[in-house]
Amino acid sequence: MFAKMRNRLTRTQWIAVGFFIIILCGTSLLMLPVSSRETSWTDPLSALFTATSATCVTGLAVVDTYQHWSLFGQLVILLMIQIGGLGFVTIGVTILLLMGRRIGLADRGLLKDSVNTLELGGIVRLAKLIVKGTLWIEGIGAVLFSLRFVPEFGLLEGIYYGIFHSVSAFCNAGFDLMGRFEAYSSLVRYENDWLINLTAVGLILSGGLGFVVWRDLEKNRFHIRKYTLHTKMVLTALVVLVAVPTGLFWLLERNNVLAGLDGSGQFLGALFAAVTPRTAGFNTTDVGAMTDAGKLLTLILMLIGGNPGSTAGGVKTTTIMVLLCYIISMIQRRDGVNIYGRRLEDGMIEKAAVVFTLTLSMAVTAAFLICALDGLPLTDVLLETFSAVDTVGMTTGITRQTSTGSRIILILLMYCGRIGSLSFALAFTDKKQKSGLRQPMERINIG
Repeated sequence: MFAKMRNRLTRTQWIAVGFFIIILCGTSLLMLPVSSRETSWTDPLSALFTATSATCVTGLAVVDTYQHWSLFGQLVILLMIQIGGLGFVTIGVTILLLMGRRIGLADRGLLKDSVNTLELGGIVRLAKLIVKGTLWIEGIGAVLFSLRFVPEFGLLEGIYYGIFHSVSAFCNAGFDLMGRFEAYSSLVRYENDWLINLTAVGLILSGGLGFVVWRDLEKNRFHIRKYTLHTKMVLTALVVLVAVPTGLFWLLERNNVLAGLDGSGQFLGALFAAVTPRTAGFNTTDVGAMTDAGKLLTLILMLIGGNPGSTAGGVKTTTIMVLLCYIISMIQRRDGVNIYGRRLEDGMIEKAAVVFTLTLSMAVTAAFLICALDGLPLTDVLLETFSAVDTVGMTTGITRQTSTGSRIILILLMYCGRIGSLSFALAFTDKKQKSGLRQPMERINIG
């Protein structure tokens, strides 16, 4: 039966089904009385919402992670975050390797699609690098976090807090346990703490860098000329999307949400506000209290997201760069799109346009439906829907105010955002036969 099902499904469909099964398993576990602090059953919708948010490494929550969930429930959430961040295929292949099993061609192809790489060769070595690198980075992050949490919470609880927040930050999930001080407060109490802020920023950027980039950096080290075009584009976007938004957030919010901080605190606040919308979901300032310009900048950064083949969501930095280069090329009337001495395939431009359009359409359509259902402020709803589809987790606080219908919409957005808007669409069309017939051509006016 398993073999027949495997042959009937495409790799894209396998990935979609796999995440769906993980979400259902997580929902079942979170509904159990042992998962809640009050040892009572959690309603199915809240459990489903939390399981989807954790597996899709989003961070939106309808109940506070610390105040509602027991230690068992928190560990279930942590496990789903790790599986969702690395991908269940990567973890499955690692388990098979530990068991001494041979990885077949079909499994290698599935892994290739899961980590979003172009080459099948060396895919098993890449999986090993992903797991080893993740353990090292999350371990270092846990130690650094623990330096602050152990004196505050005690040895065992401090270490647990360090591990939980390190995994959550690296996987760009945004779940936190700071509800022990105030519900849904995220990392606001540490807004002026250099250790917490820089550790979180480092983990977020490391997880959002992309596993293919990891491999290139490990192979070529500091020989920049040997980097692939993909790595060069990613690193360029990294520098620009950290430096420029940091300056913009300082300019926009220095007399608003950053007003009560000293110079270093304002820098930390602006830096964190620039990094976390690239799908991490933590916050050290009140998102709801931001200026409209600050919220719009946050929304733009959420739409861009991280890099392909990483723990981050969004339409991805390379998608935006390809579209921008294409626009410049069209304006300058150039033939094709060139960047760093290389010409991009026309198919890449078409794919970038489709991904951007689908993601934008889903977020706007969902915002329209939620506004119609709940009558919430448009700006807050837009930030919520973009946060869901781009698997960010930032919110102005309206998540708990949404109705059942709106929560179902947000669940679907998070699921689509994790597997990718284009992948979600292809999951329904991959098996359809392509017709060899082409319709007559006719020109229309554009612009």
